[in-house]
Amino acid sequence: MNIDIKSLRKKVKNFSILYVEDEKNIQKSVAKFLHKIFSHVDVADNGKEGLKKYIKKSYDIVITDILMPKMNGLELISHIRKKNKKQEIIVISANTDSENFIKAIQLEVTGYIIKPMNFDQTLSVLEQSIDKLVILRENEMYKTQLESMVEDRTRTVLKLQNQLVENYEHAIHSLVNMIEDRDTYTGGHSERVATYSKDIAKELGMSSKECELIYQAGILHDVGKIITPDSILLKPGKLTEQEYLLIKEHVNAGYKILSQVPMYNELAKIVHAHHEHYDGSGYPKGLKGEEIPIYSRIMMIADTFDAMTTSRIYKTKKSASIAIEELNKLSGTWYDPHIVKSAIKVLEQVNLDEILKQEPHSYIDEERFAYFYKDTLSGVYNQDYLDFFLQKYADEKTSPCLNILYLRNFTSYNHKYGWSTGDKFLYTFSNYLQEEFPNLRIFRIFGDDFVLLAQTHQAIDIEKINDFYLLKEAQVYCEFKHYDLRIENIQSYKELQERA
Repeated sequence: MNIDIKSLRKKVKNFSILYVEDEKNIQKSVAKFLHKIFSHVDVADNGKEGLKKYIKKSYDIVITDILMPKMNGLELISHIRKKNKKQEIIVISANTDSENFIKAIQLEVTGYIIKPMNFDQTLSVLEQSIDKLVILRENEMYKTQLESMVEDRTRTVLKLQNQLVENYEHAIHSLVNMIEDRDTYTGGHSERVATYSKDIAKELGMSSKECELIYQAGILHDVGKIITPDSILLKPGKLTEQEYLLIKEHVNAGYKILSQVPMYNELAKIVHAHHEHYDGSGYPKGLKGEEIPIYSRIMMIADTFDAMTTSRIYKTKKSASIAIEELNKLSGTWYDPHIVKSAIKVLEQVNLDEILKQEPHSYIDEERFAYFYKDTLSGVYNQDYLDFFLQKYADEKTSPCLNILYLRNFTSYNHKYGWSTGDKFLYTFSNYLQEEFPNLRIFRIFGDDFVLLAQTHQAIDIEKINDFYLLKEAQVYCEFKHYDLRIENIQSYKELQERA
């Protein structure tokens, strides 16, 4: 949206604004931005100072952060509301805690802008507040005029209310995007579940309004995962019983987030029940049969299908036909058999040519995966991640080059100098390999050996490696073995171990 700042300045002639922010750099930047629009801008370093200024002087608009010393933003807003229920208030905060977000909505703020700030979005929210204030003032001035003018102003106010709804939707969807950004696998999952759900609803003969409702619920169905720790959300293996209990809480958290926003009440009920099972074995309430909302019965099928046909770090994806076979097997137990029949007609047409996978695509993704896949001693990848790549290459029928470096005489070195010195040796040698082969994936295996994995053939100068000062001083040397995976069918670390 392109908003003309000059025209906005004309609207806010004599308007005053109070901006409360404890981070000086952000305060300076935003205050400079606000001065381009408003003639009267006051700033405060915390909620207590902001309230003191507000009591002394009235303001047309108040903008505040949430997390601040002395008095936080929510406390400040509560005090202001006691003095002026109609005060225009905008929140700009890096805090994405769902409880704070809901409290801000309950305090009837005009907008909730998530840092880092997008100034176009900020302008849009400011324009909403400004237009609302202008209209309210004009209504006061012209309330005795013709009914047609009143109706025209009413239409404008309704338009602004709709814009307010859109702003809340933007904030909720920002939360969804944040969740999906945490997990490469989850990225795109909500959109696919929403699309599958909508198509199944259409096949069942539901109205366009109902189809749109279930689509919106699909987009938001995992919003409760905002409370799920990364250590569980990204865990590459089977969850413990306690971890499973924690991840199950995402449906209750999603319900809590959505149900406290009036326009999301119906969506909240759908989201809350999307892990219930037709036979009553699901969660969180153990609902069965038609006790489960029909939209939730549709969504649980769409959600399961996408989970089965998407690769995760610890499992490969199933084909559409195998996933559909699984749905059929659970028809009447987990899933409504009537809906399964319609769902299969839709899901048989889904194009899964694109490989949906959890492999990291960026440096940030790599660092998130490092939590699970970096060897803590050496800093290179561990054997579990090697297992993933060997399976991935086998599935994709690609043929990388694999070289194993065997450290010889290292056991004697360990016995002579101790394990602590041996650990330092491995760490230093790992750093050397990463510097020497920056474009290769490097893994530590068998305790003191290393794998160098390349997409294409990689020549290894073993004499150069053995000339590294660390090896020469320790009287340790390397041997290496090359595997061309076009010829050698190695699909797991275990198979590689058997050939060692």
